[in-house]
Amino acid sequence: MLHWHVHGSWSTAFVQGGHTYLLPVLPERGPWGGGRPAAWDWPAAAVEATPATLRERADEIDVVVLQRPEEIELTERWTGRRPGVDLPAVWVEHNTPRGDAPATRHVLADRDDIPVVHVTHFNALMWDTGRAPVHVVEHGVLDPGHRYTGTLDRAAVVVNEPVRRGRVTGTDLLAGFADEIGVDVYGIGTERLGEAVTHPDVRIGGDLPQDRLHRALAEHRVYLHPVRWTSLGLSLIEAMMVGMPVVALATTEVAVDVPADAGVVATDLGVLRAGLRAYRADPELARAAGAAGRASALARHGVGRFLADWDRVLDTVLASSAGHVPDSLEPAV
Repeated sequence: MLHWHVHGSWSTAFVQGGHTYLLPVLPERGPWGGGRPAAWDWPAAAVEATPATLRERADEIDVVVLQRPEEIELTERWTGRRPGVDLPAVWVEHNTPRGDAPATRHVLADRDDIPVVHVTHFNALMWDTGRAPVHVVEHGVLDPGHRYTGTLDRAAVVVNEPVRRGRVTGTDLLAGFADEIGVDVYGIGTERLGEAVTHPDVRIGGDLPQDRLHRALAEHRVYLHPVRWTSLGLSLIEAMMVGMPVVALATTEVAVDVPADAGVVATDLGVLRAGLRAYRADPELARAAGAAGRASALARHGVGRFLADWDRVLDTVLASSAGHVPDSLEPAV
């Protein structure tokens, strides 16, 4: 199959399946030809392919997994085949809709030849996908192992570009939470955090490689998820898998993804602050909630379930495309 590396953690789980994954690569790398990520340990079945290679192997490609509008045109230009017309295609929608969310129409809403796969049921509910067939495949996450120690009497947050995204990611809430417990913020663009938050106990953790991030998170007493309006963050699931208790806004899919015994999930900021105080004061309470969260995350977001769900979607896409009805997905490219 043809697949662009766009979202690191999501793609890391996706390429664990029993297929060959052709990853476009350009000399300058960049957003349209990043190939295999250098910092991630991906299986050998994830293969870099130049546009010339994609043209040579065009007939071998069974399906293209799209994530951005520009990939439709790039696929046709590089393979000579049109997604949804003479090349089976599926679109992965990673995001919540923007603007007037309940009325936001998806870019594929007027097409019925490319199914849209949402990563949460909340996203599927909120997007207006029009005529497009819709599936939901919830996130799958590679188990980082139970690493929780909670020895650092602080909360951890993971968010990318907290200054640019501001209220979307709850950056404005950090100072209030830091009145209850020190907050360390990790992720892309966190070096600019001081432009938006001046609280002395909100610290910058930086953008760490995944394994180092997991180790750093596990040292914190609690994982704080102050996000108002994004899709379910993979970092939240990873924090639960390492065994951290969670304090989170009850928004988007978080409201149903974090069980009651795994943390405190609410829209009342007072309730959330009380949760932070409780976990700070009682390490055993925090440890028990983290264990419950880990069990839930493994059951709901294990890679085995994720890949099985994706195989069912791909089977459906291929079976509904004229001339693409394989007996099995095993030989698929």
